[in-house]
Amino acid sequence: MRLLMVGLMASALLAQSGLDAGRLAAVPVRMQEFVTAGKVAGVVTLVGRSGGMVDLKATGYSDLETKAPLRPDHIFQIHSMTKPMVAIGILMLAEEGKLSISDPVEKHLPEFRTLPQKITLQQLLTHTAGMPLNPPPGIGELHGALHKPLADVALVYSQTPVGYPPGSKWQYSNAGIAVLARVLEVHSGMRFEEFLARRIFEPLGMKDSYIFPPKEKWGRMPTAYILSNGQPVKYTDDPLGEGAMKYRAGAKYSLPEGGVYSTATDLFLLYQALLRDGKAANGFRLLSPASVRLMRTVHTGELATNGPGMGWGLGSYVVRPGFSPMGMSPGTYGHGGRYGTYSFIDPAKDLIGIFLIHREGGSDERTAFVQMTYSALLE
Repeated sequence: MRLLMVGLMASALLAQSGLDAGRLAAVPVRMQEFVTAGKVAGVVTLVGRSGGMVDLKATGYSDLETKAPLRPDHIFQIHSMTKPMVAIGILMLAEEGKLSISDPVEKHLPEFRTLPQKITLQQLLTHTAGMPLNPPPGIGELHGALHKPLADVALVYSQTPVGYPPGSKWQYSNAGIAVLARVLEVHSGMRFEEFLARRIFEPLGMKDSYIFPPKEKWGRMPTAYILSNGQPVKYTDDPLGEGAMKYRAGAKYSLPEGGVYSTATDLFLLYQALLRDGKAANGFRLLSPASVRLMRTVHTGELATNGPGMGWGLGSYVVRPGFSPMGMSPGTYGHGGRYGTYSFIDPAKDLIGIFLIHREGGSDERTAFVQMTYSALLE
């Protein structure tokens, strides 16, 4: 019933959305071509504007072996698309006067006082702190085993030397996001997963978003694949894919750098609030307009980041002025995830795009979705 209502509302909005219905209808057709060619099992796509969802489609299968159809309400591991949620949490605490993004980390986590080079929360948010991409030796198995609580992981990172002078370069860091999540725990008095649930998911109405998904919803998670020789194969080598930690059973680590499970419609509620300057359609104020602007402002200057014309805001990539990849406006921001998931928020064009798959490797499908979405704009 919920999906039926969502579909009816999207159809009504499409008629007055400023988007070409025929061109949007071509998106799932193109996605089906990728499925038929054996490049991907299935894809969920969502296009929306500040007023609501315009188009929501599921194409292909949740599992290639059983040919079970993929549904719009399937729950995906969005991996690094979790990172902007950590940034939102930090900005919430800043609005409450509990911290400033310019603060040194050691002000909030005293264990970092022994680190020779001082790093700030802003540097962690922008991947310029010099912290490593992945866990160092000693806890190198963390992302597969999820066997240590966040407090213990942050303590290890406090004893791990930075790789370059903080602020001097950009280097994507999972470790830095984990440290930020620990700051959230310290100031909120809640575990990271509880903070997300109580401060973000529940107020926004994100009913299918979790760090540790309940067992009754495991059946709604598509099979994870990896691209091998141009074809998706079941990702049994990854404990988070089709391995022991797919459902996080027995996990202690909340994986703030990439642990959230969600649906396209849940994610839309979050991104819609950001597109509406922090105020959700249900009236909940997620962030102030000033904080949203701060989040989507380039904080990395002229440092080379994750691609030509890209800068980094607080927890998200940001398209720089003078650069327009795939039709995106300057100031467009968002994030991708390890299994091919992706999102963008384009404030200038009042546009949201969400692309969900469960397959590591390749991006042709994502590029096609973004380009076709922008080609459907009439205004």
